[in-house]
Amino acid sequence: MPEKTITELIDRCRATGLRRTKALEQLLITLLEHARPMTLNELAQSVRLTDQCDKATVFRLLQRLTTIGITRRLGLHERAAYFTLLLPGRHQDYLICTECGSIEPIKAPCPVHHLEEEIREKTGYKNLYHELEFFGICPACA
Repeated sequence: MPEKTITELIDRCRATGLRRTKALEQLLITLLEHARPMTLNELAQSVRLTDQCDKATVFRLLQRLTTIGITRRLGLHERAAYFTLLLPGRHQDYLICTECGSIEPIKAPCPVHHLEEEIREKTGYKNLYHELEFFGICPACA
């Protein structure tokens, strides 16, 4: 895990007024170490193993990180939410099963990047980004 990335994430958090805590650091490290989105329960368990931090604190941190654009919330609203880091230069789109709620990354080039660049040029928007999720029934549920 690149120490520089953690430092940059902490700096982004602090720039928005979020205090640097062991729970915050461990949460960011856990998200960075896992290539897949993780649920609140998985993240709370991971943070709880290294720090006496409860699930409510992890939830509040995730809500704040999502609000300030450090994490992205994925999933169906009536099911468990999954969280993943939003890192500059790293983009990932997802397939979400409407039956079991499983989430997997799409292993194909994003078809929207060209459109995003065109919109940025035509509108003058800065820091333009998109989030793409496809919903359907996975092969295991079909």
